[in-house]
Amino acid sequence: MAGAITTREQPVAMQYRAYGRVQPIAVLPVTAGQGGVVTGLRIFPGAAVAAGEPLATLTGPEIQSLLVSRQGALRSASAQLTASRRALEIERRQLTAHLATRLSVGAAESALAAAEAAYATAEAELDDAQARSTLRAPAAGRVLAVDSAEGERVATGQTILTLQTGGSLWLTASFYGADAASIRVGMRGAFRPATGGSALPVTVAAVGASLGADGGEQVGLITANPRDWLNGEWGAVTVEGATHPMIPVPTDALIMDRARWWVLVHTPQGDRPQPVVPGPTRGWETFIAQGLTPGQQVVVQNAYLEYHRNIASRYLPAD
Repeated sequence: MAGAITTREQPVAMQYRAYGRVQPIAVLPVTAGQGGVVTGLRIFPGAAVAAGEPLATLTGPEIQSLLVSRQGALRSASAQLTASRRALEIERRQLTAHLATRLSVGAAESALAAAEAAYATAEAELDDAQARSTLRAPAAGRVLAVDSAEGERVATGQTILTLQTGGSLWLTASFYGADAASIRVGMRGAFRPATGGSALPVTVAAVGASLGADGGEQVGLITANPRDWLNGEWGAVTVEGATHPMIPVPTDALIMDRARWWVLVHTPQGDRPQPVVPGPTRGWETFIAQGLTPGQQVVVQNAYLEYHRNIASRYLPAD
């Protein structure tokens, strides 16, 4: 029949689109292990740092007092260790000469073990104090922010700078309505940066447990190669959903009336309007999710004019 098509089903892969932004999954704050004055801070936001790289030094009376205290404790523990070793040697010699008992030798061995443990503790505490005086990068990454300045006095636990570690970026996007309810962990898709370039394959890694203030559900996506991400870049996200059978019709065959979509279906009794629910659009075709069955005749030529033919007869003239 001229001006109409016979409907047929086609498998359609659902696609859910949104805008997304690349951002850190989590950041790593580098904090002061001891109160003091920041010196030697020569790092800037955006700089790359290696794991263990010295970033700054803490000086001042707090650090100096801690170092002196820990050094004194180590010297005391060293002296006690030396004395305990000598005492054990004496007890063993006296045991050979039958001037001591095995009980006294055992007591000297216990004292030596305690002195060795005390020395190891004092040595570790001194190493800890020395480590606190030098601020080092706990992991490789890039500096996101510098929160302190050269010469600033900081307290214990205060953040000096913030790192973004390697591989800690992901893509976040907000989906709305029925699209949000359809997104599942494991779905695959693509991200195309707004600055251009080729699309990056992505996988849904997390779906938000609650809606945001704007009614959207936040979805987190990852890529196989995190080095392809650029922190802060925006772009279009397309997530591929399940495949459903739908009926394609030319988009020109769709008619909007009374806040609903309609098509004209040709029947033996003539053309009659039928409500439909449009789905995704591909090129010049729109897939119908609900409202049509295979084999129906849908008017595609001058459908809008045919739908509104004799529209004046539906209304009464004004008095």
